[in-house]
Amino acid sequence: MHKGEKRASPYLIEGPALISFSGGRTSGYMLYQITQAHGGVLPADVYVVFANTGKERTETLRFVHECETRWGVRIRWVEWTPNAPGFIEVGFNSASRAGEPFAALIEKKKRLPNWKERWCTANLKVQPMTDFAASIGLLPGQYAEVVGLRDDEGFRILRGIENAEKHGRRMLYPLARAKVVKADVMAFWAVQDFDLGLEPWEGNCDLCFLKGRAIKKRILRDNPSFGFWWASLEGVHKGKQSRGWFDRRDSVAGLLDEVSASPDFFDLPAADEYDVECGSICALAAEGDTSHG
Repeated sequence: MHKGEKRASPYLIEGPALISFSGGRTSGYMLYQITQAHGGVLPADVYVVFANTGKERTETLRFVHECETRWGVRIRWVEWTPNAPGFIEVGFNSASRAGEPFAALIEKKKRLPNWKERWCTANLKVQPMTDFAASIGLLPGQYAEVVGLRDDEGFRILRGIENAEKHGRRMLYPLARAKVVKADVMAFWAVQDFDLGLEPWEGNCDLCFLKGRAIKKRILRDNPSFGFWWASLEGVHKGKQSRGWFDRRDSVAGLLDEVSASPDFFDLPAADEYDVECGSICALAAEGDTSHG
């Protein structure tokens, strides 16, 4: 860049491109900045896609809907399906809310995702977005994939770049280029007239097994019903794989029993408690099983 030449905004996205919208505050902040950089209207070949697993919090679905309606941005809602073309398009009213896509994937694979096989994000979020792109004639490497990782998530960005090179994909991290950190995102939402409405530690997936034990128990104390879906599937798969649990440390039924026995006791969060939007750890930091089989 020559002296006096202005640096292009990191939020100016040249199509074809697919913006991965997780439904969290960070990706919401990124979408707003990209939209503003384009004068409020995205280029026709820049698509915003939100993949719903059926286990997103109600607050997340409402937040995605508010972002698209308030900002006038079309967000394509997709859900995984075992049938071609690999996804269906839904909307706020028709989106699954009882874990249907997730349960269908588990049924197809005949096992649970777990700490060692983190394939839920790869299959339920990354793959439906990839299949959506294919449905409009775009194959990996032919379009930019825009991901909302901040500058303070450097390790995940490096892993994302490494995986992208391995699989011939083109990744863009505008927030990292703009040197955005978590404090910037939170300051932005503090002055908006709508918000996600979740605590930072709650996350979009209601009881993701990568959450730390203390966080999961806190969530179950506040919303015991969140555990029923996970516990029922652990019951079905008990004895079929390892201990038939999502988390090698605890069964969900066991955590529900602990919470019921000591409803007023709060564990201290451990150092491994995750504070990320669904996708940043599994899809980028782990070698997930992305097959449909």
